[in-house]
Amino acid sequence: MSHLEERKEKNCLNCNAQVQGKYCHICGQENIETKESAWHLVSHFFQDITHFDGKFFNTLRYLIWRPGFLSREYMNGRRASYLNPVRMYVFTSAFFFLIFFSFFAMDENTTPIKLGINGVTPEEALKMDSTAFADYTRKINRQDHKPDIPMSREEFKVYAPRQLQTGGFYFSERKYPTAASYDSALAAGTIKDGWVKRQFIYKIIEINSKYKNNSAAVLSALSQRLLHSLPQMLFISLPLLALLLRMLYFRRKQFFYVSHGIFSIHLYVFVFIGMLFLFGLGKLNDQLHWGLITVTRILLYIALFFYEYKAMRNFYQQRRGKTIAKFLLLNLAFLFLLLLLFTFFIFFSFFKI
Repeated sequence: MSHLEERKEKNCLNCNAQVQGKYCHICGQENIETKESAWHLVSHFFQDITHFDGKFFNTLRYLIWRPGFLSREYMNGRRASYLNPVRMYVFTSAFFFLIFFSFFAMDENTTPIKLGINGVTPEEALKMDSTAFADYTRKINRQDHKPDIPMSREEFKVYAPRQLQTGGFYFSERKYPTAASYDSALAAGTIKDGWVKRQFIYKIIEINSKYKNNSAAVLSALSQRLLHSLPQMLFISLPLLALLLRMLYFRRKQFFYVSHGIFSIHLYVFVFIGMLFLFGLGKLNDQLHWGLITVTRILLYIALFFYEYKAMRNFYQQRRGKTIAKFLLLNLAFLFLLLLLFTFFIFFSFFKI
């Protein structure tokens, strides 16, 4: 509520309706004077922040300690006392991915790429002692389906440049250095690839040219693109989870699709919070190496699944046996959907690098 004076006029400045009281009954705008000082603006900002914080932490308390309670409250129409589920999802997911990317993401341009054969550069191989060098070159020959004998250092100096020049991220044994060479093979009729495969090979040729046939650089770029697609992937998976719940509880007519969606949002928010604790414990364990931290992390992983079960039982209010059966079916089906979604995003990321 603003501390500005109420206007003497009773017409709403937003929708021009006649105002009865301090607020417009049509649009809800407060009927106050339009002129405000900088102090009013700053104080109003802090009032909104504290109001958000108070409602957020009150909602968070119920979310953590009473699984399924907030979803049932929302379905029953008791919503004003709690933070809107969508706003809570946006806030927690933004905070979660901010921490997540600071822990796990690396800049593609600064990621160290090690160009070499089997992860070893030719310079490093030539510095090996005789026994290690012999074992290394034997392994190379076995991979190339050649006799299991070591190379001499002179042979390796000839082999290594050729291998690095012809290496790359290839889809098949046919290697086309340019799109023109592939077009020539198509025009000559020596190959008959369908439209999908042609687009795939054109993309591979483009990638090989862009990353100089460095398969490590390609995999790094692909993993970074895939990593940054996680927010979209989780956002798409949310309505899919709600759809699975709708199918599992199709006989419960009082639960609409939106009800399952709200339940899914609250579940995701809790998982975001739990994963933040797991990330923190993981970083702490990297420094301290305490067995107690490892045990705590295992218990927290178990708690995430137990919370899901309790939330389903409290929200849908079915017997323990039915809830356990649906809990197992839900997680198996959702894992399958996540694998399909992940596969789609792998191909999507591949065509975006």
